Amino acid sequence: MEFSKRKVFVLLSLAAVVIFLMFRVPEKGSSYLSESGRVFGTFYKIKYEAKDGRSLAEHYKRLFLEVDSSLSTFNKESIISRFNSGEDSVLVDSHFRNVFEKGAAVSEISGGAFDMTVAQVVNAWGFGFSKRDDVSDELIDSLMRHVGYGKVRLVNGLLVRDEAGVMLDASAIAKGYSVDVVARCLDSLGVENYMVEIGGEISVKGVNHEGRPWGIGVTNPVDDSTMMRTELYDVVYLQDKAMATSGNYRQYYHKGGKKYSHTIDPRTGYPVEHNLLSASVFADDCMTADALATACMVVGLDSSMAMIEAIPDVEGFFIYADSSGVFQTKTTSGFCYDKK
Repeated sequence: MEFSKRKVFVLLSLAAVVIFLMFRVPEKGSSYLSESGRVFGTFYKIKYEAKDGRSLAEHYKRLFLEVDSSLSTFNKESIISRFNSGEDSVLVDSHFRNVFEKGAAVSEISGGAFDMTVAQVVNAWGFGFSKRDDVSDELIDSLMRHVGYGKVRLVNGLLVRDEAGVMLDASAIAKGYSVDVVARCLDSLGVENYMVEIGGEISVKGVNHEGRPWGIGVTNPVDDSTMMRTELYDVVYLQDKAMATSGNYRQYYHKGGKKYSHTIDPRTGYPVEHNLLSASVFADDCMTADALATACMVVGLDSSMAMIEAIPDVEGFFIYADSSGVFQTKTTSGFCYDKK
């Protein structure tokens, strides 16, 4: 499944780097397994304590298929694709309901900076699930008529729109949700220590194989359209927490001498232009962190700080360029993930 173009997922998979083995193999002297592969058009990496040494992949891979059939814009039979194709009153499943309701909540919190109905505008700019058009002010104005999280609702388990033309894109929240789905699966199987990463969105529980908090690297946000550079800007240390990172430093294109970032402001229909380069959000669940990280990249540094500070049990780590172009860091007041 792909929630957006393959390049977007490569970008996001590099946004937060976790250093561990790329294939399943027991750690020497421990019962930890490392497993990885491709899913949703990106890479997943899962490391967990397996007390009997047995892989649990068959359990979480079944869930990958469930999420794909619900939220993939590249699966033509998925719930979201059926809705986007114009089908009315689509019956949703629990996966779709969870993502839709969280998306609506973050839309409200962010004043519309996060909005799943921005799908057609994102596509027009070339960062969504369809081909880029030549963008004009007239085109954006026409597409913005279909944007607004209040234009689509759940009614008795059915997804309904207020007007024709409204479409949904879950790419800014669905990977985080998928991480949560796998994490809850491991919880249900009695796993006490794990790290789950899908496309750069992460959830951890307990400790790593050395008995320490999980070390998560945050990529240095330098422009890199090749999406191959992986230098770390910093490392954070997590226990029982989720983290999601969003940034504009890899997914962009140049046209007419101007750089266009992949973050589209749902309130205006245009790519954002500010000095915030990377937003990492820490929350109890990865779906919340994922959606909020996107909202932060829309509103910019100062508004991100204010927004995240106002949300209980959520923290932010922001990398921005100062007036001289030098990278600087700002964190919310409760940030405490810089110690081993």
